[in-house]
Amino acid sequence: MTDTAHTQLATLAQALQSFERGDHTAATLSTLARQQTALLASLPPRYSEVLLNLLDRLESSALFSEESCSFSQKDLVANLQMWEEKARGVLTA
Repeated sequence: MTDTAHTQLATLAQALQSFERGDHTAATLSTLARQQTALLASLPPRYSEVLLNLLDRLESSALFSEESCSFSQKDLVANLQMWEEKARGVLTA
């Protein structure tokens, strides 16, 4: 794993924690995640596809109240955390 990819994964993990605490909006998290280009380039292409899909759904869920949205923010955050754990595993393998 490159130092840059490792640093960007740590940045993304911190941003996800900040979002969970309510310190970041979904748009802020999404923008920051999309900027981690060295990380995404270090992973197989399917990781980028999955991350971008999750981020799109997270942004969509932020436009509606939890009850009226077909995407649960709680479930999306759990999926983003799982993505981060799997990405960490790929990078350290």
